[in-house]
Amino acid sequence: MRVGVNGAAGQMGRAVCAAVDADPDLTLVAAVDRHADGPAPCDGVALSSELHAFADAQCDVVVDFTVAEAARLSLPWLGMHGIHAVVGTTGFDDDDIALFESTFGPAGREGDGPNCLIAPNFAISAVLMMRFAEMAAPWFETAEVIELHHTRKVDAPSGTAVKTIERMAAARETDFATDPTEVEVYPGARGGLGPRGIRAHAVRMQGMVAHQEVILGAVGQTITIRQDSYDRSSFMPGVVLACKKIAEHPGLTRTLDPFLG
Repeated sequence: MRVGVNGAAGQMGRAVCAAVDADPDLTLVAAVDRHADGPAPCDGVALSSELHAFADAQCDVVVDFTVAEAARLSLPWLGMHGIHAVVGTTGFDDDDIALFESTFGPAGREGDGPNCLIAPNFAISAVLMMRFAEMAAPWFETAEVIELHHTRKVDAPSGTAVKTIERMAAARETDFATDPTEVEVYPGARGGLGPRGIRAHAVRMQGMVAHQEVILGAVGQTITIRQDSYDRSSFMPGVVLACKKIAEHPGLTRTLDPFLG
C-alpha cells in the first residue's frame, strides 16, 4: 500500500509517518501539512503544503490527523481523486458526516470506489473500553464519562467520549436516572448533558496524552472502565491495521471495530 499522511508536521502526523515507514507492507510516499514549515517526516519524503502531492505520489490511502476545518476540504478531495482515507481528526458535526457520506457512500455500499474510516480513537484499548461500556450500559442506573487530554486539544468533549456516549445510549431502551443536582455553585460543574442523560466531563491538563473513564453506578455498586494512552505510539497499531484493511470496508465507517473483526 502506498500511504500519504496529512498533517505530517504535527506530533501525531510524525508518529504515523514513522509507523508507516517501519511497516514492511506499507510505503510512505507523500507527506502534507498546510503549514509545511517542519522538517521532512521521513528520509526520502519531502513535506508539501499541497493536497495534489497525494495524487502525484499515487497514494492508495491517506491518513489524516489534522483539524476539522482542514479535513472538511481534504476528505472530499481525496474521495474525488479515488484515494482511501483513514481519519483520526475529531470535531466533526452532523453536516460534516453527511458530506463525507455523500463523498464515500454509506457503510457497506456496493460497488468499487474509495472508502473512508473516521475513528474517534485508534488505540485498541480504547476500542475495547468503548465496547465494554456499551455492554455495561443496560445494567446500571447512572453513568458519567470523564475524558482527560493534553492542553493542545481544541474540541471538548473528545471524539472518543462522544462516540462512547452514543454507543452507551443506543444500548439502552430508557434514559439513565435523572440528575438530582439542584444548585451548581460553578456553572457547568455537572458537565455536558449527552444522550440518555449521560454526563460528559472534559479535563485539559499538562502531562496528559489521552485518557478516559466511564463510571456506571447502581444501588450498592459501581464499575469504572478506564483507558490510558501514555504515548502516541499507542495509536499506531490501529492506524497501520486500518491502512491495510481500508479497501475491505466499503463506504464511510465510523469506528475501528469492524476492522478488528
